[in-house]
Amino acid sequence: MPSYPAGISVSSRALITLADALRQRRTQRGTRWRRLPVGQQALLVLAHLRKGETYADLAAGFAIGATTVFRYVREALDVLAALAPTLADAVQVAAGKVFVILDGTLLPIDRVGMATGRDRPYYSGKHKQHGVNVQVLADPAGRLIWASAALPGARHDMGAARAHGLIDALHAAEVRVIADNGYRGSGFAVPQRRRPRDPETGRRRLSRNQRAVNAAHARQRGPGERANAQLKSWRVLRKIRCCPRRATSLVKAVLVLILAG
Repeated sequence: MPSYPAGISVSSRALITLADALRQRRTQRGTRWRRLPVGQQALLVLAHLRKGETYADLAAGFAIGATTVFRYVREALDVLAALAPTLADAVQVAAGKVFVILDGTLLPIDRVGMATGRDRPYYSGKHKQHGVNVQVLADPAGRLIWASAALPGARHDMGAARAHGLIDALHAAEVRVIADNGYRGSGFAVPQRRRPRDPETGRRRLSRNQRAVNAAHARQRGPGERANAQLKSWRVLRKIRCCPRRATSLVKAVLVLILAG
């Protein structure tokens, strides 16, 4: 299979962070010899995460076996996931911000309908596709602060935030949070909504002041979409093709590399 040199739009700091973590892992395990040095292994993993290169393509490019590529990628994901900030770390950072933006995103997964119904927990009725739910915290400029573990895509954003302990942790730290209507009832700042239907006049429209409040709220919440875009700029997260149970390792690994860059 022919191969060719190509570039990766990843910072050198991300490459160094991954290489240092792999080097420390090899030292702890007493590894004597590997087919690739840590720098080349880190480059291989970044090509897989950032560009979505397949194991077969990476095996041809680095002149190693596909099974070796699989082991290298799996090892790097575990190493990076262990470096990911915890919820307590994220809340500590959030406490130093004027406010933070909370949003949920669906990462599509490669699944098909099953007669047994085992795929149903991963099917999002909102997005009409299978995926995993990830909660994302961003600062007012849209910079990524934290990303949660992946839950089945059928889970509502409010339920996912509660499952991670995110709502209680942010309230305990007295962090001001901007969120969308999916978090209504959480105590966070959410948009105004129209009042229930009146039997005589129908559903009442928002007043001018309420519309102005919603517009200001949308301007504050808008940069949070940049954090979601940062995650999905890594092609491996645009369509997760591994077991959904490994999605958390992928998200945490990408989070560490983004924060390192």
